[in-house]
Amino acid sequence: MITSILPFRDVLREGKKILFDGSTSSALFEKGLGTNRNFDEASLKHPDWVQSIHLEFLKAGSQVLTTNTWGANRFRLASYGLEHQVEAINLASVKLAQSARSENDSSAWIGGCLGPLGLRIEPWGPTSFDEAKACFREQALVLQKAGIDCFVLESFEDIQEIHQAILAIQEIGSTPIVAMMNTNDEGSALFGCSAEQIGQSLTEWGVDVLGVNGGNGPAVHLRILERLRKVTSLPLISQPSPGLPNVVDGRVFFMASPQYLGEFANKALALGAQCLGGCSGTSPDHIRAMGGSFRQARAFHHSVSPVVEIKRTESIKEAMPQAKRSLWAKKVVNGDFVTSVELVPPNGMELEKMIEKARHCQSLGVDAINIPDGPRAMARISALATAVIVEREVGIETVLHYACRDRNLLGMQSDLLGAAALKLKNILAVTGDPPKLGPYPNATGVFDVDAIGLVHILRNLNIGIDIGGGGIGNPTAFSIGVGANPVAPDTHKEESRFKWKVEAGAEWAITQPIFDATALFKFLDFAQPLGIPIVAGIWPFKHLKNAEFMANEVPGVFVPPSLLERMGRFSSQGDQLKEGQSIARELMEKVASRVAGFQISAPFGQVENIAPLLEGLKSGRI
Repeated sequence: MITSILPFRDVLREGKKILFDGSTSSALFEKGLGTNRNFDEASLKHPDWVQSIHLEFLKAGSQVLTTNTWGANRFRLASYGLEHQVEAINLASVKLAQSARSENDSSAWIGGCLGPLGLRIEPWGPTSFDEAKACFREQALVLQKAGIDCFVLESFEDIQEIHQAILAIQEIGSTPIVAMMNTNDEGSALFGCSAEQIGQSLTEWGVDVLGVNGGNGPAVHLRILERLRKVTSLPLISQPSPGLPNVVDGRVFFMASPQYLGEFANKALALGAQCLGGCSGTSPDHIRAMGGSFRQARAFHHSVSPVVEIKRTESIKEAMPQAKRSLWAKKVVNGDFVTSVELVPPNGMELEKMIEKARHCQSLGVDAINIPDGPRAMARISALATAVIVEREVGIETVLHYACRDRNLLGMQSDLLGAAALKLKNILAVTGDPPKLGPYPNATGVFDVDAIGLVHILRNLNIGIDIGGGGIGNPTAFSIGVGANPVAPDTHKEESRFKWKVEAGAEWAITQPIFDATALFKFLDFAQPLGIPIVAGIWPFKHLKNAEFMANEVPGVFVPPSLLERMGRFSSQGDQLKEGQSIARELMEKVASRVAGFQISAPFGQVENIAPLLEGLKSGRI
């Protein structure tokens, strides 16, 4: 017979201390579940393991069992092909926690666990607020119907994402919400949300308990708890990891001892924490030691410090007018037709040939040299360094492609501030081809944000605000461009993403190489009302093999079969080159009146082969 279970919210209001459990996933790993497996699916594949872990935490003194559902949302499960198992996994996970509670004859509460979606939401990524909320709602409905006592939101880094989770839960009922963010050692979450802002926002949004989990160890949490207590009167929770993980002989160890976690619990309770538990690496022994501190606590009501309103002190600067940022930007803003040539950096350090090619392009009246950033996930000399050298040696502006693939947020800000200091002016924000498409498939893609998030970062730097929300002094003055793909397989997705790029702050766009004027016009009908100029990408085929390569091996490019047929009518490469130029010239003539300019690629870097097209533009023949 289960002991009578009091409503979770009532116990909170009484000021009682509540001990949560530790890490189910770490315990599953210890039992032999590999890191290449989905830990949430263990509730279906290894239910005995999951239930035994819950029992161990109950015996250690846990008063809240957190369900094994941290990643059991549709987006995360999809990466394992389990997106249709949302209901089954969440339902099974709640039943296992309930079964453990019944077996132990415990009055513990069941906390339905929700974690981040595993992708970026607006304005940093392609997923809208509504899509995120719908995904959280789907999971929360199953957990609530299964009979949980509260929701536990863990390890969120984006304050806007946890807001969507909170809204989703509140739409389906009034179940209590425990909300935790994951911060750095300075108490800031991703995108610069401070501890004070976390406390104020979560309080305003109506959660029942707020706090932090994860991190590099317990000591940091003590400092954050102090800061949170100054801005909210709500119950606080801390669920630290027991220090940084260490790998010894293939096994992962967390070096903070149970005794140390017990000492931390004493200090956290003294600072006003009402709820404690553990994150990754926290074992039943750690929870048991923390529970000992609960028994030592004499006061059952936490003291409340007055709420202090924290206001941002950073001042937003006025962005430089677009037309003053660069010669390229001035022409785009004024409606002048622009031209650029794409030159790919070499895979070594010899830049002399590229510099000569840039000079040749300059003599043909080109406005800028486009510098791709690791196209097709190839390792080449730094695009940023190449752009600096080309501008210095040739005296022509560059359009620097900047890919999100290779840098985390810190690296991005460092690079961009460096680019500004080196007087680079034009940035084309791109997500970047994933490493698996290139010759180094085992390389790690970072993708902290995608092109949408990168545009947001650039726009903020242009008003003097960094990724953490702090001031940088003098703002940058980048002219911000983005890519566009008129022939994307998912037209709706491409249009939505393009709209978000514009809303994030994009000022002009360059398309993928286009070979179908009708497809371009259809995209322009959608995109041009959004108000930014669009430069068309042009790729003149050098020969048939080049055309076949573009058709079959370059992501995001569509070559109509009729063009391959035209190229195949000629046997000699010389004739094929002429036909490739003819195809490009015809396309340029068709679309010139609807676009802001052309970016012309030089296959194999042979700018002499595109000179007739550039001369035609210069003389007005195109």
